[in-house]
Amino acid sequence: MGLFDKLFGGGKKVSRETAQTRGAHMPDLNIPVDEKFTIHFKKNGGKFLYCDSLKEISQALSNIVSENNWQSEPFLALDKRLSKKFSKEKINYTDKASESEIFFTTCEHLIAQDGSILVCSNQLLENKLIDLPDNVIVFATTSQLVETIGGGLKMIKKKYGRSIPTNITTLKHFQANEENDHDFLTYGSSSKNLYLLLLEDL
Repeated sequence: MGLFDKLFGGGKKVSRETAQTRGAHMPDLNIPVDEKFTIHFKKNGGKFLYCDSLKEISQALSNIVSENNWQSEPFLALDKRLSKKFSKEKINYTDKASESEIFFTTCEHLIAQDGSILVCSNQLLENKLIDLPDNVIVFATTSQLVETIGGGLKMIKKKYGRSIPTNITTLKHFQANEENDHDFLTYGSSSKNLYLLLLEDL
């Protein structure tokens, strides 16, 4: 993951100008999957925080809370494993979308092809993206990076076998943009203010 070593320091947000972006109709260069994801993710408007350890993840999460004055806001965490992992943080959790302005979640995969985040019923339950809070914090690891959506779907099928989760969709639009592409995986979704906490695990 050489690109991350060059671009990111522990839990430090990188400006959208740091990674070079390419035009919507320009072909992808033959570049590593991590670099391709970074370029497309930033073009989508996402905020990226790369961390070497859970300690750095914890600090980055604290910085996000302080930056947005979310100290008194409960986090919507539908994945109980996530709230358990971060139980020592000064965060209150809820499982009701109506009680929160922040959705704290994991994901299945990070898609390099278009900088999107693949999620399913393991993260969303039966909720539609449009019904969830506009502020989203995603916790993911570098081992979840895949080249394409098709590759991500194959990995889901391999992981879950016959118990394939439902409600599979992608988080892709992280800022209001009339030129956003609308494909079947993002149908009915809405633009989100999204932070990605990415933990190096390779």
